[in-house]
Amino acid sequence: MFGLSIEHILVLVVAGLFILGPERLPGAAHWLGQSIRKVREYASGAQEQLKSELGPEFDQLRKPLQDLQTLREFNPRTVVSTYLLDEPAPAVPQAANGAPVTPTPTPLRPGERPPVDPDAT
Repeated sequence: MFGLSIEHILVLVVAGLFILGPERLPGAAHWLGQSIRKVREYASGAQEQLKSELGPEFDQLRKPLQDLQTLREFNPRTVVSTYLLDEPAPAVPQAANGAPVTPTPTPLRPGERPPVDPDAT
């Protein structure tokens, strides 16, 4: 949802219990849920209104924002090897929707040491 793990949510619930108390916490959670739902409705309504008013220009407006999203996958080592060392950039696998696929790391076996990147330390 907001990048929160189960542990973070549990800590927030416990903090809410201490701050609000058990009798006011359900009401506060209900209010928070309704507020988030309203904000999502307003945002989707505004997006639909922009789409209807701008038409095909809306996609042109979103393109720079999508280009900024690709900066999240920026790897300086790839840039250096591509431009300074004339090595070809490795191909980035993409999903069916065109988004880059991030490989899932394999978990370490018992007793196995994690890899160390001497350039990062």
